[in-house]
Amino acid sequence: MGDDDGPIKWYSPDPRCVIDLYDFHIPKRLARTYRQGIFDIKINTAWEAVMRKCAARESTWITEDIFRVYTQLHHLGAAHSVEAYYDGKLAGGLYGVSLGGAFMGESMFHEVTDASKVCLVFLVEHLKERGFILLDSQFMTSHLSTFNAQLISKAEYLAMLRKALTIQAKFD
Repeated sequence: MGDDDGPIKWYSPDPRCVIDLYDFHIPKRLARTYRQGIFDIKINTAWEAVMRKCAARESTWITEDIFRVYTQLHHLGAAHSVEAYYDGKLAGGLYGVSLGGAFMGESMFHEVTDASKVCLVFLVEHLKERGFILLDSQFMTSHLSTFNAQLISKAEYLAMLRKALTIQAKFD
């Protein structure tokens, strides 16, 4: 995480929030919205816009240095975005980093109701199809708790991460 006053810092929260890909709960109304195909979901088509919109809030850890480093990771194929389009316009999205069988979700935004949530549902399905075993969201929020996100100890997280890093999953 970054701030405008210094170097990029690594945070390792304990406990840590993860989403179990196979115990992921989709609320009924959101499942209906997802099935209806209201949003056109794409991968890696609006990297810069997604990052900029995630950063466009009163308080953000996404500094220009973070933007630059994550964009380099994106160009190297290690960072990815999922975008939801509504009526042809970017309505929501998320981004994160994939390493082995782990995906570290970094941030999400929405401009249309449910757009970021639909991206998360798509992401979970996408990760399962490609053999990922860990979706790391770092910090618990009330939003994530509705999807059965869990807080686990640092020791549990590190064991899961070690296992995930042995898997040769490919995001796209």
